[in-house]
Amino acid sequence: MKVEGYLFVGCALFFAVMDVIYWLWSHDPTGTTALALTVGLAGLVGFYLLFTGRRVGPRPEDDKEGEIADGAGELGFFSPHSWWPLFAALAAGTASLGVVIGWWMLMIGMLAVVLAAIGFVFEYYRGHFSH
Repeated sequence: MKVEGYLFVGCALFFAVMDVIYWLWSHDPTGTTALALTVGLAGLVGFYLLFTGRRVGPRPEDDKEGEIADGAGELGFFSPHSWWPLFAALAAGTASLGVVIGWWMLMIGMLAVVLAAIGFVFEYYRGHFSH
């Protein structure tokens, strides 16, 4: 994860330099703020990858003489089918539309977002698919 972390930290440094240059040439607060947020996002991802890479240790992808078979094995549990992402997207769309239409629709959308998130998280805790 070191390579990925350094890549994102390098992007953050590049965007920081470009942010300063952009501000000096344009004096545009909107674009400067957007670039500053980009610096923060790239730095956050880079920090996370470097921190996690130090804690987890080297992966099979980090070994220069590693084989493809070194990364074989179970990667985790992935849901074979789920309707909850659709409900979460519809709820988020309703909440976003509520910002435009009115506060009452925003509240309905936020309630739907909370219910969809609860359903998404606890999907495999009840019923036929519980483990």
